[in-house]
Amino acid sequence: MSQKERQRYHLLKMVVEGKTTLKYASSVMGVSYRHGKRLKRKLVIEGARGLVHGNRGRPSGRAFHPELAKRIIELSQKTYTAFNDTHFTEKLNEVEGITVSRDTVRRLRRSNGIKPKRKRRAKKHYQRRPRKEQEGMMVLWDGSPHRWFSKDTPSCCLMAAIDDASSELLDAFFIPYECSFGYLKLLEHMVTRYGVPCSIYQDRHGSLHRNDDNWTLEEQLNGEQDPTQVGGCLQSLGITPIFALTPQAKGRIERLFGVLQDRLIAELALRDITEMDAGNRFLAEQFIDDHNRRFAVKSESSQKAWRKVPKGLDIKRAISFRYHAVVGNDNAVRLGGMVIDIPEGPGQRGYAKARVEVRQLLDGSWRVYYKDTLIAHTDPTPLKEPIKAKPRRKPQTRAASEEQWIYIASAV
Repeated sequence: MSQKERQRYHLLKMVVEGKTTLKYASSVMGVSYRHGKRLKRKLVIEGARGLVHGNRGRPSGRAFHPELAKRIIELSQKTYTAFNDTHFTEKLNEVEGITVSRDTVRRLRRSNGIKPKRKRRAKKHYQRRPRKEQEGMMVLWDGSPHRWFSKDTPSCCLMAAIDDASSELLDAFFIPYECSFGYLKLLEHMVTRYGVPCSIYQDRHGSLHRNDDNWTLEEQLNGEQDPTQVGGCLQSLGITPIFALTPQAKGRIERLFGVLQDRLIAELALRDITEMDAGNRFLAEQFIDDHNRRFAVKSESSQKAWRKVPKGLDIKRAISFRYHAVVGNDNAVRLGGMVIDIPEGPGQRGYAKARVEVRQLLDGSWRVYYKDTLIAHTDPTPLKEPIKAKPRRKPQTRAASEEQWIYIASAV
C-alpha cells in the first residue's frame, strides 16, 4: 500500500469504529462524501485490500510488447549502432515501419545499457545573433576535416554552405582537404543555383584571409593587403566577406557540422559508402534534400535577397584562380614550369612583353586574357593551391620583385 492508501485505511477504520465521522474523514482524504461511502463499503467487504488500486501489479494496457521491444534493441545493437536516439527513431518510423516515440526509444536503450552517443555538458554563455530576415542576405561556409567514412579510412574534408536566414544546406561535398578550390567550387555551385549572396560569414582560414605580414609596395600605397584567391572572386562578384574571430561567432554552421558528424556518418555507414565519389553522389541525390526537409526553417521574410548574375558576366572566369604574367619574346607564357603558347593576334600582331592575366578554371583548363580579350586557352592540368611568393627569375625592375600569386609548381 502507498502512504496515501495507508492514510485512507486509518481514517476509514476510525469511522467504522465510531471514532470520527465519515464527513470529516472524506474532507481529510480530499474526496466527496459519496466517494467516501464507497471506500468505506470496500473496507468493510474486502478489508485493506479493497483500498488498493485494482490495476496494481497488472501490466499496463499501453505497455510495449516484449517482442517489439526486443526487436528495437536488436536493430539498435546491430543495424543502427551509429545512430543517436532521434535519428534511430526516425529510421524506425520511416524504414522499419515501427511507430514509436523518441522518449520510448531512449528509455528502452538506456534500460538495456546502451549509452547516449554524445555526452552532454553545460554550455558557456554566448550572445545570440539574430538570423537575417531574408534568404541570400548572408551565407555561412566552412570546411570540416574528419574521418567521415570510418575510423579506419583516411580523413577528408566536407565543404558546406548554409543560408543564415533559413539554415538551408545550400551545398555540400567531400574533397581531400580544405583549400581554395573547395571554397571556389562552393561559390560556383551557389551562384549557379541560387544567385549571388549579399555577404558571406567565414573564419580566417588561409584560403579566405591573408594571415601573412608581407606587404608589397602597391599594397602599402593602397593601405590594405590584396585579398586571397577566394577573396578576389568574392570582390569581383560584389560579395561582402565577414570574418569571425571565434568558432562560436559562426555557431550555426558549427552546429551543422555537429549534426553531420552524427547523422551523415551513420547514413554513410548504413549504405557501406567508403569513398568520396560515392559520398558526393549520396549528398547530392538524397542527403541534402532530406536534411533541409528536417532542419531548415522558414525565413522571417518571404522576399529573397539573392542577386541575379549580371548578364554578360563570365562566371567561369570570375570564379577561378588568377595569375599575372609577362609574355616572353617567343610569344609564350611560362607559369610553374608550364608553357602556354599565344597564337598570332589580329593584323599579325604579337604579344611579346605584354602583361596578361592568366586564369585557371575550376575544371583545370587555362585561359590567357589581354585587356579582357581572350587570346589563348589550353587543356586541363592538375589544380594546385596558389601561394604568395617571389618569382623565381630575377626581375628587371624593383616593382616586379614584389611578391605575387604563383602557381605552386614554380615555387619548388
